[in-house]
Amino acid sequence: MATEVETWSTAQQHEGVFALDGDMAGYDDDLNDCEVNGNWTPQEKALHEARLKAKAKRRLRKSSSRNSTSDSLSESGELLPGGDSPKGKVNANDRKSRTGKGRGLPKKGGAGGKGVWGAAGMVYEVEEPDAKDPNYDEVAQGDTVYATVVPELDEKLLEKTVNPIVKEYFEHGDTKEVQALLKGLNLGAHKFEFSSLALCLSLEGKASHRELTSRLLSDLLGKELSQADMARAFDKMLKELPELILDTPEAPKMLGQFLARAIADHVLPMAFLDCYKGKVDCVHARAALDRAAVLLSMKREIVRLDNVWGVGGGLRPVKHLVKEMILLLKEYLVSGEVSEAERCLKDLEVPHFHHELVYEAIVMVLESKGDTAIHMMMKLLQSFWKSGLITVDQMNRGFQRVYDELPEICLDVPHAHSIMETFVDLCYQESVITKHLRDTCPSRGRKRFVSEGDGGLVKN
Repeated sequence: MATEVETWSTAQQHEGVFALDGDMAGYDDDLNDCEVNGNWTPQEKALHEARLKAKAKRRLRKSSSRNSTSDSLSESGELLPGGDSPKGKVNANDRKSRTGKGRGLPKKGGAGGKGVWGAAGMVYEVEEPDAKDPNYDEVAQGDTVYATVVPELDEKLLEKTVNPIVKEYFEHGDTKEVQALLKGLNLGAHKFEFSSLALCLSLEGKASHRELTSRLLSDLLGKELSQADMARAFDKMLKELPELILDTPEAPKMLGQFLARAIADHVLPMAFLDCYKGKVDCVHARAALDRAAVLLSMKREIVRLDNVWGVGGGLRPVKHLVKEMILLLKEYLVSGEVSEAERCLKDLEVPHFHHELVYEAIVMVLESKGDTAIHMMMKLLQSFWKSGLITVDQMNRGFQRVYDELPEICLDVPHAHSIMETFVDLCYQESVITKHLRDTCPSRGRKRFVSEGDGGLVKN
């Protein structure tokens, strides 16, 4: 036995391989019997260890495709990196099993790995081209259509965008321009916010702004906004009334008028008010709904909801404005309240027509009896002048109109020239008019002839 072990060790050193195919095969049964019986000699143990090492080395040599990337075994039986491969790293391109097990065939039958289109003989179904595919060919797919994508506005950006549009609309009053601007915006689910923002801005503005807002909502219905959007906007306004009255105490009354006007213009459904009966706890919301119900219950011959805000500013007829100003001056002569007259003049919203007020005030002075009207009208014009309500241009234009029509006024009022001179001097003393305007006041010379015996000389 010792002679056979020495012969096997010598063959291992010279040949570099284990020759265990023939002679060593017969020892398997003997070694197993010895292992079972527990009778192992030192030579048998050495032979058994050499056999295990030969098996491991033979298995590794068979599973390796290249000698440069193959691993070797140390004397203790551990795997060591060999060849030119990096230390501790196996070749990444090797598709064979790295565990040292198996038959050395590629994984997944050669159908896996980078750059592999599947196993041989595999048939794929026809797939439609994807526009996101890097290999997508635009020419082969036909004409390319480019579409402009507008991002949806959030609540904060919506308010910053809509407020300038509504304020500019209050200046020009063109609903078509607002409609064109809204087409370029992507309001998304916040369409109703446009109506609520326009209502909030009009509550803080003038009566003419509220009239323009009612017209805007009527014109946008069915084009950019639906009836459901309008209903959501008014519902939001009713819920926010407790906050709105902090800045606008008359907000419930105004919102009620907005509701009545919207229902009359078919912006809101006729049953809109019925949805809130017995369901509103807020006092201010109930006041707004009651105001709308009262306006809608009146007869059409008595109240026209088209003029619920009045006709604002330059949209009013000239004759109507003249009547309003005459009524304003007559009420002032009776009450003597300058603040009330100033408020009424502001409500007319016709700063370009204030020269008519100056003209009518001077005519009243010329047609009046006594000095009371002279001093009261001078005080009124002085208050308007100091507050800036009547400008220099409007004041000069009003006086100049009286100067031009003074000859005709004298037909009804013979002493118009003397009264006019007195009033102009008083206004100049109180710094209501300029010196140039006082000097341009016409005066009629009083030529009194003596008797015929004086030879027709003019008496000085």
